[in-house]
Amino acid sequence: MFIPLQRLLIVLALSSLPARAITTPEIATSALSPACVKYQVVGVCYWLYCTPFGCTVRTSVKVRHFRPNLVISAYSVTGKNPWTEMSPLSPPLPGIAEAGGDTHPRAVGQHSKVRFKNADAIGFPAGDALANFFSQFGYICAPSSQPFIPYFLSTLDSLAWRSGVPEMFYPQALTPGLREVSKDGDMWGNIYPRSGALSQTHDYKAGAVIAQRAADLVTRSGQSHVYLPLIASPRDGYWPPGPVMEGDSGNHQWQMLVPKKSASCNIFPDGSVTDTYADKLAEDGAYVWTLWRPYKCCPRRGQTLLGSSGG
Repeated sequence: MFIPLQRLLIVLALSSLPARAITTPEIATSALSPACVKYQVVGVCYWLYCTPFGCTVRTSVKVRHFRPNLVISAYSVTGKNPWTEMSPLSPPLPGIAEAGGDTHPRAVGQHSKVRFKNADAIGFPAGDALANFFSQFGYICAPSSQPFIPYFLSTLDSLAWRSGVPEMFYPQALTPGLREVSKDGDMWGNIYPRSGALSQTHDYKAGAVIAQRAADLVTRSGQSHVYLPLIASPRDGYWPPGPVMEGDSGNHQWQMLVPKKSASCNIFPDGSVTDTYADKLAEDGAYVWTLWRPYKCCPRRGQTLLGSSGG
């Protein structure tokens, strides 16, 4: 009787997890994707190396590649971040941050629908293990994010994230065609105001725009939100990425983890105008992506960087 009961308890425990949960080891291994790394040798760095006996110019190879910076979740039910281990960081706060989802049901013939989603942006979990994988390509650049650090939790930014104040009055929010997630006439939504509400009938597109808003916010400093900026300063031989900008594949890329795992990276919109995205829709309205960003660097071979080629 003990063995069947033990199996029953395991089944019950698994059934209590979110429909599309993902764990830290799964997220870490998902980044072992050469297609997303896009490793390139782009130029040469020139270093001035001096000793008591004189100075010489040394060179080192300049490389460019993407690294996973953040795991960004966009989900409807507060407290149900699909990243299992990080879900406790964003519990519902009665009277402040309660359940999200659709603000109202959509009637037949109605062509608009307001959806609300929470968003979490947390440092990518893999550190040294991922660096070991990257080392097969050659010299690699240090990341700007720290593993497991919560750079943005929308439940802690409830005033701005749920009201849209003050960004709903910004020119970016009031000017049509400015700062939009769109391609070839397929408009998914505005970046501003960077809040959790969006007029969008397609749930996958809504989740993608919310994730883009979170990335836009976190990679800038001095924004009117409660968050930890993910900003890195350039130094000799190290050029970190700039702020995320929608539609720019050279500036960032997305790897989907939930509800469908992908080994490739794209930017939004990530399909054609006629794509239904049926294979990417989440029944529970919860989505997770890894945000990859580009770095350039070269090994230090002297005291002073004289210059470099390759951008």
